[in-house]
Amino acid sequence: MRRTPIPVLASIAMLATSAPAQPEPGFVPLFNGKDLAGWHNVNTAPGTWTVRDGVIVCTGKPTGLLRTERMYENFVLEMEWKHLDPKGNAGLFVWSDALTATGAPFSRAVEVQVMVGSEGEWYTSDGDIFPIWGARMTPENGRGGDRAFPTEKRMKPAGEWNHYRVECLNGDVSLGVNGKVVTRGRGASPRKGYIVLESEGSEIHFRNLRIRELPPADPPLPPEHVSRADEGFVPLYTGVDFTGWKFGPDHEGHWRSADWKIAFDGKGADLWTERSYRDFVLIADWRWTQPGTPTQRPVILPTGEQARNDDGTPRTVEVTDAGDSGIYLRGSSKSQVNMWCWPVGSGEVYGYRTDPNMSADVKAGVTPTQVADAPVGKWNRFVITMKGERLTVVLNGKTVIDNARLPGVDREGPIALQMHNSPIEFANILIRELPE
Repeated sequence: MRRTPIPVLASIAMLATSAPAQPEPGFVPLFNGKDLAGWHNVNTAPGTWTVRDGVIVCTGKPTGLLRTERMYENFVLEMEWKHLDPKGNAGLFVWSDALTATGAPFSRAVEVQVMVGSEGEWYTSDGDIFPIWGARMTPENGRGGDRAFPTEKRMKPAGEWNHYRVECLNGDVSLGVNGKVVTRGRGASPRKGYIVLESEGSEIHFRNLRIRELPPADPPLPPEHVSRADEGFVPLYTGVDFTGWKFGPDHEGHWRSADWKIAFDGKGADLWTERSYRDFVLIADWRWTQPGTPTQRPVILPTGEQARNDDGTPRTVEVTDAGDSGIYLRGSSKSQVNMWCWPVGSGEVYGYRTDPNMSADVKAGVTPTQVADAPVGKWNRFVITMKGERLTVVLNGKTVIDNARLPGVDREGPIALQMHNSPIEFANILIRELPE
């Protein structure tokens, strides 16, 4: 065999190291470098995500999400990111739901940590992978929990660009940091969903996002492995201010923008949207922020009438009462979806149930069929559907008002969060308008 002279080998080596790397085939841009076409703002302000010189710039405020417009199942994703804060925190979510989880600014997903400058017993800044908000994953190199820890430190500090390569295949996920795979998880569910960039408190930049899709599972994934799909919801609250709401002197100091939450001390005035709405589906998360106290409250029958004792006096039972509030629909306090701690549960339409001019079927229809409230201090989620004069209320996944009739309700009007002297927090206020 002929030997190649050493000088020739050296020349070949120099050429190889100086030649530009050939791009892998099959990759397409996930970000066009010009605008956010193909991406959807889930729950942040209009200015949270912008494009500057081919880079996605995230202010970090409020905490929230920007996701792709469509789902992905099996794929290889590459991107570069740079924190400006020495202890910056953000994330990349894969296989995410379209909407945030109840009482959280985040969605069910598998998170790939995007963080620098922080270290603890149960987290690192080197590329952890872990399931969040109901997702599942088995970690490799875990520490007794469901978080996968990196096998080595390869992360560059704030001010420098880091490169991520994330491979997602049939529920298994791996992360390469600056050229080497360091973290792995397997058996994740869901394993088809949206790709998400996370805003979490500090400015971060993203660039050169590209993706190569791999063949999907065969047979196709069962529904339990597929994330919740986009339904067209848009945020009514920006997370940074009350743009879109009629905010005046009576609200100042009482209604407060608290990152992804609205904090209310129970005083001041009702808070109304600037816009009016006709038919819609409204999502609103809420929780009581003061401790409940034992209180006697009336018992309401399924008919909507108040229960009475044998002697004719109103029947009451003791409940843990933390407050009273509601959501006004179509510009009227009468068409209010109630939030309270009465035995009948939240979701009733008090103005119709107590109206003596309403028929028995209307009163029964606006009375909750079951109590679905979370314990005091825990988050609740309303899904309120208003179509014509018909109302459906789902509370924490349970239908408590089913296609109830609201005779005489206005055809159109703004939405309000009620002032009723009770401290409360709201979050994830999202709306989807329905066609006529």
